[in-house]
Order: sequence, then structure tokens, then C-alpha cells
Amino acid sequence: MHHRLLKLLIVLTLYNLFISSYYWVIRFVSIWNPKAKEWITGRKDWKNHLTQLVNNGPWIWVHCASAGEFEQGKPVIEKLKQTYSHHKILVSFFSPSGFNSGKKYKHADAICYLPLDTRNNAAQFLDILNPQLVIFIKYDYWYHHLKVVKERQLPLLLVSAIFRESQPFFQWYGGLHRQILTFFSHLFVQDNASKDQLQSIDISHVTVTGDTRFDRVAAIATNFTEVNHIKDFINGSKSLVAGSTWPEDEEMIKQATSNLELVKLIIAPHEINAAHIDNLLKLFPNAVKYSEAGKKDLTHYPVLIIDNVGMLSRLYQYADITYIGGGFNKSGIHNTLEAAVWGKPVLFGPNYQKFKEARDLIHRKAAFSVSNASELNNVLKDLLENKDRLKESGLSAQTYVQEQKGATETILNYIQEKRLLTN
Repeated sequence: MHHRLLKLLIVLTLYNLFISSYYWVIRFVSIWNPKAKEWITGRKDWKNHLTQLVNNGPWIWVHCASAGEFEQGKPVIEKLKQTYSHHKILVSFFSPSGFNSGKKYKHADAICYLPLDTRNNAAQFLDILNPQLVIFIKYDYWYHHLKVVKERQLPLLLVSAIFRESQPFFQWYGGLHRQILTFFSHLFVQDNASKDQLQSIDISHVTVTGDTRFDRVAAIATNFTEVNHIKDFINGSKSLVAGSTWPEDEEMIKQATSNLELVKLIIAPHEINAAHIDNLLKLFPNAVKYSEAGKKDLTHYPVLIIDNVGMLSRLYQYADITYIGGGFNKSGIHNTLEAAVWGKPVLFGPNYQKFKEARDLIHRKAAFSVSNASELNNVLKDLLENKDRLKESGLSAQTYVQEQKGATETILNYIQEKRLLTN
């Protein structure tokens, strides 16, 4: 026991050194990197900022690492607001992209950056907010923030988590990570494999619910509103909507669609800064930007470049085939479910293995992974020339999403049954 405590103390000391070093690295990088600068300035004077935000309660604290986790958190947040109307919800983010995506979200009463993970910061954050319930979405396991929540005996839930054997929790060196899991009151995981992994390290306070993103995309589809100008652009042609694309995706799409003259192409890139849009216009010289839609006749253009944010999840509805970017990056593909919910075949690059929904969609022949322009061209031609296959693939995608709904309801039922909040 003494040896184990000493080992944990050493690891925690190293962790604290890492956190301190991380901060100074980000601060240095912020001299020239805009995102790093946002990360630093967003946390400046955070105590006064938080105090001004949360003068009245009671509060529920929901933490999301970034924009993707925020999408998983939204169904839970909205159901909490509906069920516990007297409570307010603060959403914290680790990344600038997450924080920026939450700025206009009407169901959050306050948003902020998560302070750097030190024990003092964690204690002061809770002193100011004094939440009745804390929910972390998917991951972002910050030791001090979670430990202080546990010490104050606040209910702490992990939602839409997924665990793999390769993660630190299940390695010889993962003692600190394993301790973090004991801080949670309950863990809601996406699949049985995650539950089995947790049971292998004696973590049993676990429920398999699936992924709340299924509830999120289903709600978007149910409340669909038209996107102006898109039908005019497609004008009865077959269409490919490529969302969250990166330069590697875009180069491949350019090559693969060069001989598909009857296909209209809509590209909604992951990065919409001016430099990236300019590069896209060079790559597709016959393209038109969405911001010019009111000034030009879109029917004459084969390619439409979306140069704003907020409409991608609705754009997929207009597609015959969808392509999801990110499959050539280390972090992997973006959200496939936003496309699948509309009953559309889903295509993406080779780096998809850590995404359960992508593997499931491929197994159901609702999705296809491609590694180069030739493979993409072959899949596009096969689907476009075979109407039955196109329809069957899309229907399989839609059925999969509908079958996986319900995680949010299970989580809310737990909160109600355990009386973690009072109206």
C-alpha cells in the first residue's frame, strides 16, 4: 500500500509539472498562433468573469472538450432544461473551437473556458459556481477538477464515453488514470466493449446507453428547415455533399469527380478561413461561394463552396451521396451521423477505425472507406449507376441511426431516479 501511494505521488507530481509546462508552451506558441492566443486570452481573469456569469443558481455544470463533444452534450443539456426548468446550465470548454461553437447556443445560461487543471483553480471554480450536478461529455479527464468534485460529494457523471484497450487506463502505467475513473458517480458508455474494458479494472458503476449524438442528429432531422439557394444550385442533378473536409480530402475529391460531369458538388470545409476558401477556389476554378448566392445564378456552377458555419447538418439532406472529411488526419473522421440520419450513403477516408459508428455503418454497407481518388471514383460511379444499391445503402444508414436512439432518455431517467436534482 505504501509503495502504491508513493508511486501515485510521483505520477501526480509529474502530472502537475506537465500541466505547468503545457501552459507555458501554449503561452509561447500564442505569440504567432491565433488558436493558442484564444486559449490564453479566454482564460484571462477567469475568476472575475465566472463570478459575473453565475450570480444566481441553482447550477448544473456540463463540460465539453470541444465542438464535437458539445454536439454529444446538447441532447442532455436540452432535456435537463426541459425537465429542471428552475436550474441554470453552465457549459465549459477546453478548446477555442468548442467555446466559439457555444457562443450562440440558447440552451446554455453561461459558457466559459475550463481553467487550467490545478488544485487551486479547481477549488475556486467550484466555490464560485457551486453546482448541484456535474457532467463531463465523453472524455477530458482533468485530475484536479474531477477530484475536487468527488471530494465535495457532488454527483459526477460521464456521458457518451468510449473505452479501448490501448488507452492509458488499461496499461501498467495508468494508475492515475484509473484513479480518475473512481471519481465519477456513474459512467454512461457507448458500447458493451467499453463496459467490459472497465470491468477488467474493477470499474463497475457503468451503464451502456449508446451515443447521445444519435439523439442529436435525429432531433435536427425532425426539426429540419430549408437552406436557401441549395435546390436552385442542384437543379435536379445528382449531388455529392462533402462536409468537414481538409485539403487532402479536397484534392482527392477534385481528382475523383473530374469525369463526373452530371454531379453537382457542395463542399463545406472544416476550416472556413479566407486562405482556405481561396485555395478551394483555385482547386475548383469553376466554383461559386455560398455568400455570393444572392448575386449569381447558381444553376450554371458545378461546385458550391460553403463559406459560413451552422448549416452543414442540414446540407446533407440535399445529397444523393455524402462524404465526411478528416479520414486522412491523425484525429480521424468527423461526424458521420449527421449524414446518415438523412438516409444517405456515407463515404470517408481510411482513418476511421476508432469510430464505432463508422465501423457499424461499413458493416451495414451504408458507408464506404476510400484511400485515394481512384477508389472514390469507383464507389461514386457504382452508387450513381445503381439506383437500387444507392437506395439500399441510404436506407441502411437511416435505419441504423433510428435503432441507436435513446441514450439521453436513459441518462435523464438515472438523474431522476437517483434524485440528483430537485425541481
